Amino acid sequence: MMSEKLILGVDIGGTKIAAAVVTGEGKVISRDYSPTSAQAGPQVVIDNIFATIDRAISSSNVALSQLSGIGIAAAGIIDSENGKVIFSPNLPGWHEVSLGDAVHQRFSVSTYLGNDASLAALGEWRFGVKKQVTNLIYITVSTGIGGGIICNGKLYTGVLGAAGEVGHMTVDVNGPRCNCGNVGCWETLASGTALAREAVKHIKEGANTSIVEFAGGDLTKVDAKVVFEAAKQGDKLANQLIARLGYYLGVGLANLVNIFNPELILIGGGVAKMGDLLLKPAIKVVNERAFATSATSVQIRPALLGDDSSILGAVAFVLDNLAEGSTIRGE
Repeated sequence: MMSEKLILGVDIGGTKIAAAVVTGEGKVISRDYSPTSAQAGPQVVIDNIFATIDRAISSSNVALSQLSGIGIAAAGIIDSENGKVIFSPNLPGWHEVSLGDAVHQRFSVSTYLGNDASLAALGEWRFGVKKQVTNLIYITVSTGIGGGIICNGKLYTGVLGAAGEVGHMTVDVNGPRCNCGNVGCWETLASGTALAREAVKHIKEGANTSIVEFAGGDLTKVDAKVVFEAAKQGDKLANQLIARLGYYLGVGLANLVNIFNPELILIGGGVAKMGDLLLKPAIKVVNERAFATSATSVQIRPALLGDDSSILGAVAFVLDNLAEGSTIRGE
């Protein structure tokens, strides 16, 4: 192991920070977790990141000097070139935060920062499908919808690094208001949040459903997981709502298929754990709405790396930058 390239990957979520020491082949040596404590502001979150990294390194029996780099995956608009979080919906108060500098100064290891969904696409491509396709799109369906694009064997980030915000393409010009300020964004219709919203709406209108029982009688506890549990027990409304979610997921996927003509679309995130219940109606819509040549040439399946997509993507991002000789955050 001493001669192996070792990378530390970090995934910063709205509720949890994960850090892992990983080999260049994608093998996790050690990992650790902390609550994000996002509401407490940037400095508390950064301190939690430091502590999580410290514990992950300590439990790996790897010296800090053995690390070739640190990769960080974070949600939001990320300036990778300068190691800054421009804005993150999951991290209140984060505007122009120099996270890359902070981590580099604390650990004296070259640090690389990227958008979590974009890096998840890179992780899935490198360690999941092992580069066996050249055009891949990764979609994470959870509280919102994020995406990452591998185009001709390269992560596509756009001119400012903001590419892949597929959750905010307009699907319904008269649709629900999105947290981004727009209306009818894809994630307002095809995310876990959208599923919970529609379930609560129908319950309040008097629908006959067991969803509320799975939530312990508390409407504030109705989420995508609760709806899925009810659906597995045969609840009619729950199954209808998931099919509706799959329909809108398919509408967005059809747009992506027509625009990018990918070989493979991988669906990750918590909502994707619904499997065929969600993906079958989505694929049906893609076959109905996308151009036939593109629809027949794409495979749509669950992501391969599960909850590790982003953290392994952060590792892959470091490896790519090291190979290119990039030093995004100082030497």
